[in-house]
Amino acid sequence: MDTITHTLFGLTTYGAINKKEKDKQTKRALLFTALASSQAPDLDIIARVTETGRIMDQMWHRGLTHSVFVAPIWALLIYLIVFLIWRKKDKMIFFLAFVNVLIHIGSDSLNAWGTGFFEPISSMRVTIGVIPIVDLVIWGIFLCAYILKKVRKSLPVYKIWRVAWILVFIHIGAQAIQGQIVHQEARTTYEQTTLTASFLPGHFTVLAKEDNEIFIYDQSLWSKQSEPVIIDSSEEEDLTPLFEGNPRAEVLMTWSPFVVVTTEDDKLGIYDPRFNRGGGPMLFEYIDLTE
Repeated sequence: MDTITHTLFGLTTYGAINKKEKDKQTKRALLFTALASSQAPDLDIIARVTETGRIMDQMWHRGLTHSVFVAPIWALLIYLIVFLIWRKKDKMIFFLAFVNVLIHIGSDSLNAWGTGFFEPISSMRVTIGVIPIVDLVIWGIFLCAYILKKVRKSLPVYKIWRVAWILVFIHIGAQAIQGQIVHQEARTTYEQTTLTASFLPGHFTVLAKEDNEIFIYDQSLWSKQSEPVIIDSSEEEDLTPLFEGNPRAEVLMTWSPFVVVTTEDDKLGIYDPRFNRGGGPMLFEYIDLTE
């Protein structure tokens, strides 16, 4: 998810806590905890150590720091920082940090960019693709809750945010069910498939691969499948020179569910067909065959 959404997750989980019996310092510690833990897994953006590690942000981003096995470590680190600043030992601090880290990595796994959810045990990229990286429905739910909080001051604030979170989980569940039905239908037809969610709720883009062809089409449970765009992939090409000349291409091959192999414009390269920018592939690694 985007930074704004992660920040909203932190603010609203803080809001969902009944803080009536908490003193001012504890409230400050909890607010810091919620915001810090909602962003903590993304601290990998400053860990650019190797050339392979620097490849196009999202190709290395969301790796080990987004692992479910690292979540308790993040929570413990934040708990220790809070203790050093505010000298608070409230168990709620660790619990809030742990929950927000899990929400962060879980929500990132639900969109097409995915995460290294099981690292270091497995390098598999978990990319479910049932919600977009910016989900306007989630924003809308939180906005409505905020407005309700302002106009109905008699209602307990923490209950408003808890109801908002219930609605968010219902929305995500509905998206997941619809996405999996669409995805399962594609699996009965094609050899390899993956899914990306549209900004419009209940609508998905299916990407499928069969032999040397990539099929891209839009689908929902309530509308007919759109006419697929078909892309030819030069699967017969030897990619050894590409991997030797551009190590980042091998990272992309490992990271993506499947790639398009191209030799156009005297370039031997691969790209992930899920992502486009300005009409061209966003994640594209190649070597110049004329050199």
